[in-house]
Amino acid sequence: MAGNIDYSKVKDTNFYRNIGIIAHVDAGKTTTTERILFFTGRKHKTGEVHEGQAEMDFMDQERERGITIQSAATTCFWELNGEFYRINIIDTPGHVDFTAEVERSLRVLDGAVVVFDGKMGVEPQSGKVFHQAEKYRVPRLCYINKLDNIGADFYKSFASITEHLTDRATPISLPVGIEGDFKGIIDLVFKKAFIHKDEEGKAISEEEIPAEYAAKAEEYRNKLIEMVADVDDDIATKYLDGIEITPQELVEGVRKAVLALKLFPVMAGSSLRNKGVQEMLDSIVRYLPSPHDKSFTIEDKETNTEIVYKGEVPGTDPKTDKITTKKLLDSEPFCGLVFKLMVDHHVGNLAFFRVYSGKLQSGSYVYNSTTGNKERVGRIILMHANHREEVKEVKAGDIAAIVGFKDTKTGQTICDESSPIILESIDFPEPVVSFAIEPKTKSDQDKLGEALGKLVSEDPTFKARTDAETGQVIIAGMGELHLDIKVDILKREYGIEVTVGKPQVAYRETITGEGEHRELLKKQTGGAGQYADIAFYLKPRARGEGYRFVDNIKGGAIPREYIPAIDKGIQDSLVSGPLGGYPVVDVEAQITDGSYHDVDSNTDTFRTCAFYGFKNAMKVCKPTLLEPIMKVSINVPDEHVGAVTGYLSSKRGIIKNLLQRGKTKEISAEAPLGELFGYISDLRNLTSGTAAANMEPSHYAEVPRNVLEKIVGESKKA
Repeated sequence: MAGNIDYSKVKDTNFYRNIGIIAHVDAGKTTTTERILFFTGRKHKTGEVHEGQAEMDFMDQERERGITIQSAATTCFWELNGEFYRINIIDTPGHVDFTAEVERSLRVLDGAVVVFDGKMGVEPQSGKVFHQAEKYRVPRLCYINKLDNIGADFYKSFASITEHLTDRATPISLPVGIEGDFKGIIDLVFKKAFIHKDEEGKAISEEEIPAEYAAKAEEYRNKLIEMVADVDDDIATKYLDGIEITPQELVEGVRKAVLALKLFPVMAGSSLRNKGVQEMLDSIVRYLPSPHDKSFTIEDKETNTEIVYKGEVPGTDPKTDKITTKKLLDSEPFCGLVFKLMVDHHVGNLAFFRVYSGKLQSGSYVYNSTTGNKERVGRIILMHANHREEVKEVKAGDIAAIVGFKDTKTGQTICDESSPIILESIDFPEPVVSFAIEPKTKSDQDKLGEALGKLVSEDPTFKARTDAETGQVIIAGMGELHLDIKVDILKREYGIEVTVGKPQVAYRETITGEGEHRELLKKQTGGAGQYADIAFYLKPRARGEGYRFVDNIKGGAIPREYIPAIDKGIQDSLVSGPLGGYPVVDVEAQITDGSYHDVDSNTDTFRTCAFYGFKNAMKVCKPTLLEPIMKVSINVPDEHVGAVTGYLSSKRGIIKNLLQRGKTKEISAEAPLGELFGYISDLRNLTSGTAAANMEPSHYAEVPRNVLEKIVGESKKA
C-alpha cells in the first residue's frame, strides 16, 4: 500500500467520485480495480487475481478461489487537466450467492462501472447488477474488458448490451485491433487514437485515428451525438445545422446525459494488458456524478408517487412521518447511512457508512433515528481493502467506517439528534438454502453461538437458529457456495470445526382455501383456571404479501386488551406450519367472535389459544407447501444442448429461452431449488466440463401434490 495521502489537493466534494465496480463473476472486476490502483499510484506493482495477489481480494477464501466474496473499499486520486479528483471505489462480488454485497454497495454509491467479458458480452449476473443499479438511480459506464482474448468481439458484446440491458448505450471508445493485435483505443469524443506502446501500459502515444478505422469512428461518433442531442438542446441545434461540435461541448453533453440516466457510454479495454484503464479513469471523472449530482427517489405515501431529488437526500421525519431532506453540504446537520457491518479482529466492530450531509468527528455521539438510541463514535477510519487509516473527521460525500458501535445494524440511519431523518433502508433477499451444523467438540458449543452471532450481524442474507425440537444449529443463506464460505470462516477465523448436514430447501407453508375454526382453551378444575375462546376465519393472500391480522370482533365479545395477545400468538404460530414445520406466509387471519371469563381469562390464555387455534384453522383451509424456484442460465456448446435441456426437464425445469451466443447457446430456465443440489457436477459430467452455469432465486411456487407428500413424509421422519 502506498503511504499516507495528501487529501488536501482535492478542492472540494465536486471533485469526488464514489463509484462501484460491478459485473458477472470472472469478467475482470478485481483486475480492473487493481489496475486503477496501479495507475493512480496507490500501488507500486500490479497484483494478479489468478496468482492470489489481488489487494482487494484480501480474504484467504478469495485468494484461493480467485473470486470476490465481500465488497472492499479503497480511495485513490486521478489528475485530469490540472485538477485532482478523489475516487472512492467499492469492488463488489460477481457471484450471485453474494448479491447482497452488490445491493448494499449500490445503495450508497453515486456511479458505477459495469465490466463485461469481451468474449461473453452480457451474462446472467451482468443483467442482475445492471438492474440493481437502475433501482438506485446509479449512472453507469460500461467497460468491455478482455479484448485481447481469443474470441473477443467488441461489437458483438456491445450489441448484447443494447439487446438485453438498455437501448441507451453507445460507444465513446472503439478498439484498435482485437485479440492478440489489440493495441489501444479510439476516443470518439476527442477524435484521437491512444496506442499503448509498452507492456506496463504507461507509455501511450496520442495519434490521429488510423485510416482503416476512420469511417467506423465517424459512424459511432454521430450515433453518440444523436443520443446526447436528445438531452442537450444546444448540441441538438448545432447537429441539425451541421455545425461542428467541439470535444469540450460533447464532454459536457455526454456528462449531462449520463447524469440523467439517458446514456450509458461503452468503453473498450483489456485490464490485464493495461490497455484502456487510464482512458477509463478519464471517463470516470469526466462523466460520472459527484455527490452533488446524484439523484434520489422516494415514494410520497400521500400521493403514492415517486419524487426525484437532486443535490439533496430525501428521507422521513421520524416525528411526523413526512418527507424531509438534507442538502449534501458540510454546513447541514449530520446524517449518514450504515450499509455494512464487519468484525475486524484488530479493531473490533466496524460500521461502514456513507455521509450524506454535515460532518462527523471521532469521539462524538450520533443518534440512530431508526432505533431511537444514541451511539458513541469511537474512531473513524478510511479503509483500503483490509488496511486502515485513522481520520479525525469525515464530511458530506465521504465513505468511511466507525469503530465502537454496539447496537447499530445494516440499513439504519445515523444523524444529528436535533435534526432527525430516516433514510431509505436496504432490502435484502431471504435465504433459500440451509444446512444443519454441529461442532465437532463440546468445548466449541459456546464459541459457535458467539461466532455465528458475528457472522449474522455482518451479512443480512445469512441466518442462524437452533431448532427447538432437534437442538440442531441451522444456518441458512443464498446458495451452497455462500454457506461453504461461512463454514470455512468458522474454521479458519474462529477455530471451530463443524460437521455439516445435507443442504435443505427453505420451503414455506401457506393455504389455498378459505375456512373457519373455533378454538376453546378451558381448564377450570381447582386453583387458577384458564379460559379463552376465539373464532378464526382464514383466507389466502397473494404471493409475497405476507401475514395480515384483521380484528373483526364486535360488541366486546373479546376485550380490547386481549387483541394484541391474539395477534402475537398467531405470529408465534407462523414460525412452524402444520404440514412440515416450515414458516407460514401469505395468510390473512381474521378473528370474528369469541368469549372470555372474568377471572380465568388473561393475555397468556388468549395468546396460547391463538397459537394452537391458528394451526388448527390452517388444517381446514387446504394447506400446501411453497418451494423456491431458481432462475438458471447455462452457457453450453451446441452439441450438448439436447443433453442439458433433457436434464433440466428431468429436474422439473421449464425452458424459458434459448439464445445463440457466438459458438455456444445460452439456455434460460426455471427449476425448483430442491431438484438442483449437485447440478454443477451433473452438468460437468454431461458436457465434459464445457458448461458455464449461473443460478439465482426467482420466486416461490406451489409444490405439486405428489412431491408435497414426499417432502412432508421426509420432514416428519427427520
